[in-house]
Amino acid sequence: MSNTMRWRYGETNPVMQPTNSGHVVEIGDLVYLDVNVAKPASSQADQGTLTANQELFHDNFLGVAMQASKAGETTPIRIATSGVFEFACNAEAFEMGDLIGGNEEGTGTQLDQQMVTGVAAANLSIGRCVSRVPSPSNAVLMEVVSTIVRGGPEAAA
Repeated sequence: MSNTMRWRYGETNPVMQPTNSGHVVEIGDLVYLDVNVAKPASSQADQGTLTANQELFHDNFLGVAMQASKAGETTPIRIATSGVFEFACNAEAFEMGDLIGGNEEGTGTQLDQQMVTGVAAANLSIGRCVSRVPSPSNAVLMEVVSTIVRGGPEAAA
């Protein structure tokens, strides 16, 4: 994916975090924290199933990259830990408040850096839908909630 500013509105509550020199991070990437460095979702080790990949990503979810980092760089980048972002999805319909998590790439062995999907449980999610999508669409507005910094999405009461 190319650098895509996905932020639409709301407080981003950014943090600055160094990146791993072996990974490219682009604007709009979903990133997680791994041994004190930010890494793109696609670099997370495959856990064998989509659900296991989503759960591990949820547990370490840092936020959305607001700055890019080229291969070989480790300079800290700005990462939004909250806010409303527009992400691509695979022709899905969403209701307000639906839980959203990471989506696997076509290979089935890694998460996509800039694509999401609906999930069934809070322990798999990284945010919630904030604008109803009644017919299948390839985009969704979601409020991102960093698990590391903000405690992540919680189950509905």
